[in-house]
Amino acid sequence: MLLKFNFSHNGTTSEQPEEFGNLEAFGQNNYTKELEDLRKVIDWVCEPENPFHAAIDTSKVYLIGHSMGGGISILQSTEDSRIKKLITWAGIGECKTPWGNWSAARMEEWKQTGVQYYTNGRTKQEMPMYYQLYQNYEQNQQLLDIKNAIQHLNIPILICHGTLDSAVLIETAFQLKEWQPNAQLFTVESDHVFGRKHPWTSDALPLPMQAVVDKSILFLK
Repeated sequence: MLLKFNFSHNGTTSEQPEEFGNLEAFGQNNYTKELEDLRKVIDWVCEPENPFHAAIDTSKVYLIGHSMGGGISILQSTEDSRIKKLITWAGIGECKTPWGNWSAARMEEWKQTGVQYYTNGRTKQEMPMYYQLYQNYEQNQQLLDIKNAIQHLNIPILICHGTLDSAVLIETAFQLKEWQPNAQLFTVESDHVFGRKHPWTSDALPLPMQAVVDKSILFLK
């Protein structure tokens, strides 16, 4: 059984699950909220009262996370013994997105104004990021330490990454592999989304994404 979900504060709504209709929620998102969301989803999956419980093998809970979701999946796997395998697709290596390379002046402006914006390449919306995101990281650095988390994982891990990724550089995948030598590393010549775009109207996946999916299925089996 495959379960896909949106984080509660990713900016989409139940009426528009593919669009950013709630920018206030997006601005209030942070790493610990996403960890709590993921924990609740796993709790529900493993709950005997779950109406689909009979179709689920709760002894084999596997996580796949893309980009920031990859980092969240690493962190959750360290804290949750129910997770038996982990796959990251273009996963981050530290919880400092997107301010990791910002100048001191921009960080100070963020603190003073309480908000910074970036333009969504697909929707062209100005996406707000409130200063609470940085404060949440500062207050939870030990919990949000991806390096420490993956170093202490003792489950099968597959790291998939595009060599042409400009959002999360391929060096991040090499770093994750260095931190956890037992992990498998799979690279394809592609970008951050493995050749996909939204909306995707074809019945076939782009070749890089198909390669990642095939490798992921083989790994899980």
